[in-house]
Amino acid sequence: MLPRIIAGAIERGYDVTQTIAFAGKGGTGKTTICGVLVDYLAKNHKGPILAVDADANSNLNEVLGVEVEKTLGEIREIVAHAELAETSPIPSGVSKQDWAQYQFNSALLELDDYDLLVMGRTQGQGCYCYVNGLLKTQITQYAKNYRYVIVDNEAGLEHISRGVLPKVDILLLVSDCSRRGIQAAGRLKVMVDELGLKPSMVKLIVNRAPSGDAAALEAGILEEIALQKLDLIGVVPTDESVYRADAEGCPTVELPADTPMKQAVQALIDTLDL
Repeated sequence: MLPRIIAGAIERGYDVTQTIAFAGKGGTGKTTICGVLVDYLAKNHKGPILAVDADANSNLNEVLGVEVEKTLGEIREIVAHAELAETSPIPSGVSKQDWAQYQFNSALLELDDYDLLVMGRTQGQGCYCYVNGLLKTQITQYAKNYRYVIVDNEAGLEHISRGVLPKVDILLLVSDCSRRGIQAAGRLKVMVDELGLKPSMVKLIVNRAPSGDAAALEAGILEEIALQKLDLIGVVPTDESVYRADAEGCPTVELPADTPMKQAVQALIDTLDL
């Protein structure tokens, strides 16, 4: 049986999927911006939307304010090592493929405005070719029935480079407001080229800047952006309300729409013409 929102998407005839991926080194705030994008599209009825947390340090669900009980990584570990376990978790008479597909389906968290998949842990020891193939097939089945797939990646782009996740249409590189951060974003852009990912659009977002005005960035930051041949799409200012929400354990997406961070993110979303 197909998950609820996928079945509904098929009935509505959505057959064009756009994949938007976020990448950046740890601590740049890319997950926060990714979560705000998911929330913005959902609240503006741009769905159906599939959010994918592909960062090994999974916390997109915390930004969105939802709890996750099962990750694809956990299922992948079980399937990959089922034959070595003293007691197989796969019931007698059920194929490994059928059991894995059922478990992958159960890991899809269905919410009112979007669905969420959490990739979870990266691969351990052993051969994962078979189970990665199953996972790729399952995600491909999911993705084609959503209008948008929004992916929060780790810096290494592991799941995209392995072909587990769909081809990226728009890649948003997130950096903090430092030359080292911009250099890291530049290295990511080179990695994308080396991997032959060929997104139609690669843009830079500078986060936690003194102000949300690109013209107000320090000359050295603008110089580094030019040196790295990055295309700046938006600047997100430092926002105390984001820190307070995190300290209080409140989901970032629940911040008022007029907070500086949300206003800046919504402005750059508008430039993407989604």
